Amino acid sequence: MLKRVFVAPDPGRLRLRSATRSVLGIGLAVAVCGLVGHSLAAAITGGLAALLALFTVTDATVRDQARTTALLPAIGFPVLAVAAGLHDYPLARDAAFLAVVGTGVYARRWGPRGHALGVFAFMMFFATQFLHTVPGQLPELYAAVALSVLCSSTVRFGLWCYERRLPVAIAPAPPGGSRLARTTTRQAIQAVAGGAFALAVGQVLSHERWYWAVGATWWVFVNTASRGETLVRSFRRALGTVIGVALGLVIAVPLHGAAIPTAVLVAVCVFGIFYTAAVSYTWMMLAVTLMAGLLYGLLGVLDPALLALRVTETGVGAVGAALAVLLVLPVTTHATTDAWIQRALRCVHACTAEAASRLAGSEAADPAPRVAQLEVLLGRVRMSLAPLVHPLSPLRARRARARQVLALLDDCARQVRGLASIAADPQASHDARLIAACQRVEAAVEALTTPGQAPQMAAIAAPQPPAAEPALVHLHGLERALAELAAPLRSSPRAPLDA
Repeated sequence: MLKRVFVAPDPGRLRLRSATRSVLGIGLAVAVCGLVGHSLAAAITGGLAALLALFTVTDATVRDQARTTALLPAIGFPVLAVAAGLHDYPLARDAAFLAVVGTGVYARRWGPRGHALGVFAFMMFFATQFLHTVPGQLPELYAAVALSVLCSSTVRFGLWCYERRLPVAIAPAPPGGSRLARTTTRQAIQAVAGGAFALAVGQVLSHERWYWAVGATWWVFVNTASRGETLVRSFRRALGTVIGVALGLVIAVPLHGAAIPTAVLVAVCVFGIFYTAAVSYTWMMLAVTLMAGLLYGLLGVLDPALLALRVTETGVGAVGAALAVLLVLPVTTHATTDAWIQRALRCVHACTAEAASRLAGSEAADPAPRVAQLEVLLGRVRMSLAPLVHPLSPLRARRARARQVLALLDDCARQVRGLASIAADPQASHDARLIAACQRVEAAVEALTTPGQAPQMAAIAAPQPPAAEPALVHLHGLERALAELAAPLRSSPRAPLDA
């Protein structure tokens, strides 16, 4: 697990840049809150707002990212007001919290902006429970949130806006549908059901820290789209929390809330959250759990019993999410995985077409944004296949098939990246055979994404003559990978693969 985090590819050092910039943005926000005289509770709320602004806003363009960031306080302020106003009315507070849970998940249907606003709304409600916020504190919290979002935005869009120099990667929306067939609709209902279970059981365990269970259920649903993904995420969340609590006992408890070392360790945790989020949910949750323990130390309420309760409440939340996805309008892993694979394959074709046009002399063609989008889509494919390739999965045939699909899609991505890099070279020559090769790639994608096209794959799989032209080498490699994908994608998921 440790090797996976530090050996995982980091093209353009994006994870390193994001983590470093986030530490600077959040650190600036908290420092400014302290300089203007905000209380510790307000500084924590502001730091959380800055973290969310940097972590959840993933729109395709810098302009859209700035617009979404500007909308965060407009969503967060009313939620803060409702949560604080209902502090002394448990039944109304619980109902409002579950409404925020369902609305936040449902908002994912509107893409990255809906996702970011939904997460921000939930976390603002969560923060009021964490800090026991009352209406009299709202003006200070509003000022801290607005100031912190402004500070983090100054770093993100002003001092260090590296996105302007990078290809745009459009974050993919969840698979569509209508009414109850829509993934976001089903997941919103599941999240409310799981949240209700977590809330009820969590309050039996603790009248003060019950919100941990609801938070565990909520974050299990974030960025998942199927039953299998949610179950795997539940397991990883619980594992990360257990390890984080163990570290908290060794690190956070002995500090007794000492300001300077706690601040340094919180900064390390923030870096860990952003650096590991894309490659390991377990490690990200470890960092989140340790950071929460350190913050409780600053508030003067941290002890081993509190950390033990954190583990129990997290387990309740994970169980609530698991029961919800198994029993309430389940979304099958196979259907979700197939949708993401098809989108990735269509993107392969689009990358190839752009590269070929660029090699043909078209200055308007640019494969780089498509390549970036392909990386994002392959990330979603890996996430959707995670339940099948998990070492504990009992479905051996499906596990072998899923691993083969991932390996071949990774091969496609390598060939596409190589083709794009050649196309970016102004000295690259155009070979007339590129047109025929691109047509074969198009035919291969059509055969893989259109029902009833499997018999045509034999023609696609025919070996191509050796090519000295580098672009043709990549195209032929791409053809071979697409041809080999026919077997695992077109045969029964439960049938054994040929040796």
